[in-house]
Amino acid sequence: MIKANCRERFTAADFDFVVRTLSRSERDSVNLVDLLTDGAARDTVLDNPRLVESLFADGGPLTISPQLYFYILLRHVLKETALADRDVSDYLASLLETFSQTARMRSPADGHTSPIQYVSDMLIALRTASPAQSFLIRAHVGNYSLFITGIFHETVQHRSQRGAPDLGYYEDLGRSNFHLAAGHQVARTCALSEIFEKLAAGFREIRLALNHLSDSLIHLDNAFAPLIP
Repeated sequence: MIKANCRERFTAADFDFVVRTLSRSERDSVNLVDLLTDGAARDTVLDNPRLVESLFADGGPLTISPQLYFYILLRHVLKETALADRDVSDYLASLLETFSQTARMRSPADGHTSPIQYVSDMLIALRTASPAQSFLIRAHVGNYSLFITGIFHETVQHRSQRGAPDLGYYEDLGRSNFHLAAGHQVARTCALSEIFEKLAAGFREIRLALNHLSDSLIHLDNAFAPLIP
């Protein structure tokens, strides 16, 4: 299950990258290390635009974790919108980190021995799913709908010309499933209810921000084909 926990999983290499990027003197470096041990101060430091600039400065390989990479990018595209919520950025960074592995794009809960591959099959599985399974499926449908319309919007548009569901279909599907998942006890226990409600309410705006991210800042391998029914 995806959670808003990227900021809890930063590595020593991540902190070193932040310190090296933002420090101008040895004294600055010490101060930044102190700041990065405090949650609120850390969040302010991570909003520094120099971090985004550094990701693309020399084109060389990065030594930071996927969770820091995606968090910095998500904050960059979302903090100027009405959805400048750090927990939402954190959740979406976890989503991109998770779905960057194609095997993890499938629904984790269908009551069978293998994961569900297609959205249409996930919706059918809801008919017989337990409450816990329903939550996992609905959260996954919301996540998946946001991911493919955000990162692979051109693929969705192209396939819709041949009769497949269009962007509007996935927006409605993702919005409704996030809303339903938000009311589940598991969401409340995992501190996801408010995040899911914000994702439901701002689905289109977030999708457009992810479109910008995909078109301008990240370029996933063309062989990474989303599983669209």
